[in-house]
Amino acid sequence: MKRKVELVVKSVHVIALETIEMTLVNEYVAKTAIPGQFLHLSVEGHTLRRPISIANTDHKNKEITILFKIVGDGTKQLAAYRPGMSIDALGPSGNGFSYDSKSNSILLVGGGIGIPPLYNLGKTLCTNGIHVTAILGFQSKEHVFYEANFRKLGKTYVVTNDGTYGHQGFVTSVMDQIEEFDTYYSCGPIPMLKAVTKQLHQYNGYISLEERMGCGVGACFACVIPADNNGGYKKICQDGPVFAADEVIL
Repeated sequence: MKRKVELVVKSVHVIALETIEMTLVNEYVAKTAIPGQFLHLSVEGHTLRRPISIANTDHKNKEITILFKIVGDGTKQLAAYRPGMSIDALGPSGNGFSYDSKSNSILLVGGGIGIPPLYNLGKTLCTNGIHVTAILGFQSKEHVFYEANFRKLGKTYVVTNDGTYGHQGFVTSVMDQIEEFDTYYSCGPIPMLKAVTKQLHQYNGYISLEERMGCGVGACFACVIPADNNGGYKKICQDGPVFAADEVIL
């Protein structure tokens, strides 16, 4: 059973169109969370918890940073929380990213709100002396966030669907400009993940799946995904959200 924790809101900021950055305080989560894990947050008045990936941890100050988009009543209410308020949560939940400490170069490919967990991973990789290159995909200029954060980690390409900022197109549009790398990690919408895994099929890769969850502990079967062509499946909340690129069928 996932651990139940109380998170105290420290700050709330709008960092892009309908995109919220929230800093929370909880010593246990700040010290134990690994890149790729998420928090399953309870929002008052809503039955289902909201799974939100962890974008950063600060062990010293016992802080956790999450980013989320306002897409419905639940996230709208969550965005209205103010410093000092408490949030009931389960976590840190899920299986996070694993990496080979002997790797020389890693490619991070993120789309929209799938970008935050990759920032947490990128920081960890850089701390361990691994070179990082990032491709960040957004709908338009007004949706762009964390560009400066990623540029501190390594070379970063920003792509927008409409071309209002950075390169025009999709994250796959700039992959021919990327120098050789050992492994890739990607998180974002399913269509993006399909395109990325297809184009980078010759590389070792890992994908993190974003999915609406029910219980968050593997009991309700609301977030299953096919794992083979014979009826096998994986539970995103329990077996994931991170999988080897060839471990599930998108």
